[in-house]
Amino acid sequence: MKKSLLLLVFFSSTFLVSAQSADQEVKAVIQTLFDGMRAKNIEMISSAFDPDAMMQTVVSNPEGSETRGNSVSDFLDRIGQTPADTQLDERILDYQIKVDGTLASAWTPYEFYVNETFSHCGVNSFQLVKKSEGWKIVFIIDTRRKEGCK
Repeated sequence: MKKSLLLLVFFSSTFLVSAQSADQEVKAVIQTLFDGMRAKNIEMISSAFDPDAMMQTVVSNPEGSETRGNSVSDFLDRIGQTPADTQLDERILDYQIKVDGTLASAWTPYEFYVNETFSHCGVNSFQLVKKSEGWKIVFIIDTRRKEGCK
């Protein structure tokens, strides 16, 4: 009985450590994306994405919502063309991460600032896949609003 209980505790703690490790790895990829954006470091940003990644934004209007797509290469071009004196700062407020093997989902409420001036807030929903080179973002969809923040 004691041996069974010890094995159960060992495997439970091993699973918990493994899950926490995956959560931290996923969080690190997302942080790399936004650290790269703040630094306008295209290589750093690119390293967070799968080559076939997709990006979308939910746009709300009186008739309902629609989505608008954006390629990662267009996103990288916009970051690269940002004037040197313009600081883009997406501040993640929380990380809610779920992992099942090599698939992860992260829900990250955020506030976005341009040169320390509040621009908008919303939520990012990330889908990541663990590849041979590590976790990569394969899909992002976000919301954006100016009201109801904080």
